Amino acid sequence: MSAPTTLVVRDFTEFRAAVSESFVPLRVSANGGDGFRGRIRTSAADEVQISEITASAHVVERTPELIARADRRFYKLSLILSGTGMLVQDDRQAVLRPGDVALYDTHRPYSLVFEEDFRSLVVMFPQRLLDVPGELMGRLTAVRMSGKEGVGNVVVPFLAQLGSNLEQLDGPAGTRLAHSAIDLLSTLVATELDLGRVNTDPHRELMRRIRAHIDANLHSPDLTPAKIATEHFISTRHLHGLFQHQGTTVAGWIRARRLEHCRRDLLDPVHAGRPVAAIAARWGFVDAAHFSRVFKAAFGKAPSELRRAI
Repeated sequence: MSAPTTLVVRDFTEFRAAVSESFVPLRVSANGGDGFRGRIRTSAADEVQISEITASAHVVERTPELIARADRRFYKLSLILSGTGMLVQDDRQAVLRPGDVALYDTHRPYSLVFEEDFRSLVVMFPQRLLDVPGELMGRLTAVRMSGKEGVGNVVVPFLAQLGSNLEQLDGPAGTRLAHSAIDLLSTLVATELDLGRVNTDPHRELMRRIRAHIDANLHSPDLTPAKIATEHFISTRHLHGLFQHQGTTVAGWIRARRLEHCRRDLLDPVHAGRPVAAIAARWGFVDAAHFSRVFKAAFGKAPSELRRAI
């Protein structure tokens, strides 16, 4: 968790540097820098960064050259609070007005165009936090999602309130609020993808059911490819092929989901008194030493080190 910071810039040069420092390296340009105004308020909890940006007209570009320097992959979500903006990525463009949101991938080129004064909220988080396969996310970048209907009418007000109370991310509830934001975004994304599908793809629906089955049974140390295949009336070979098509393995997916739940529990004050081994066992890791090794390999810190860092 980090205390909210507010940066009020004096000119466009300061703003350009602040944008790249606050997010990922970006190319920022503006016509007629005289009189440029900008402010960035930022807070973060558990790798989820939320920023409120108020600024004059400008253009932001994420170029292939800047992407080549990065090793971490993030998704960003922009919520327009006032003014308008246009997001361009993957040969699509979304014109965003107050209450609209759109997702974009920092590992692919994109542009954001603001032709007038505006205020927006930007949520940036590692891609692994969003439980949606990458090939599906590619269908939703630079797609306008309304915050005035359906699930968006629940998600957007929550994000807007969080943006108005950034100091809450630095408090004891900060981690849970950050997780709630990502869970709501996952729900919005899943809903939008379902609504946008004209014909049901049987393989995609099967994978959805398999992933849901895995998440519901992460606690079981007996969660194996053979049992998952039997549960879904397919061969183990077919199961492995489905995951291979998505660039992963069955065991790798299970391990990643278990580790993510363990990481959340370790950061959650509600579980502060629970031993690390008990948290690991809760999510299917029966060997504490093995859990510690794979956890450190995934997150760069041993479980106990992560817990001490909060």
